[in-house]
Amino acid sequence: MRTWSPMTPDVGSREEAGTRDLLAAMALGEPGDQLRFADLLTGLGKRVFGMMLFVATLPAFIPIPGVGGAIGGPLVVLVGAQLLIGLRKPWLPAWLAERGPHRSAVQRFEIVLEPWFRRLERFSRPRLPGVLDHRAAIMFTGLQLVLLGVLLALPIPFTNYVFGLLLLAYALALLERDGALMVWAWVGGAVAIGFFGVLSGALATAAGDWLGRLF
Repeated sequence: MRTWSPMTPDVGSREEAGTRDLLAAMALGEPGDQLRFADLLTGLGKRVFGMMLFVATLPAFIPIPGVGGAIGGPLVVLVGAQLLIGLRKPWLPAWLAERGPHRSAVQRFEIVLEPWFRRLERFSRPRLPGVLDHRAAIMFTGLQLVLLGVLLALPIPFTNYVFGLLLLAYALALLERDGALMVWAWVGGAVAIGFFGVLSGALATAAGDWLGRLF
């Protein structure tokens, strides 16, 4: 098994590329290659957390009950926590930076999502930068991602795809620098957290368990 690193000499080109182009570049090559987190996050500027979240969301679509959430949930929490505390660049433990999805998984994902990304490009554009760059807005996004990551990790039946699609909206808003899309993601996130978390008691139970371990 080989690992893959970016082949684009101009780092700025990755910062300016659309999401569909980034996904196509990730999918291009041998299916057996492993894509490293450290390489995927290179040269993206302010969009880097969007790519980190995008890759963290991929396991949610693994069609095996319990597996996708167990992998993707903690990764989403990691992204959200870093936004919540105000990190300007993602931090990854060394063991995680050297790991990542296999290209074959990205290729399957591209087949499904490419037509939707093509439609997205028709109306998505950089706008409402305050929604993406204001400190309070970043903290709010981070908080929602932490809560959604916890919910994704919990064994709530038939929710992985729901959370996965919602988290993709956050990722695309960050990648496309689209504040309007982020507002819609906030609304969807609030509904999901309220319905699946507070009303079901799952989030409260998980929080209680975590606090019990700490104290």
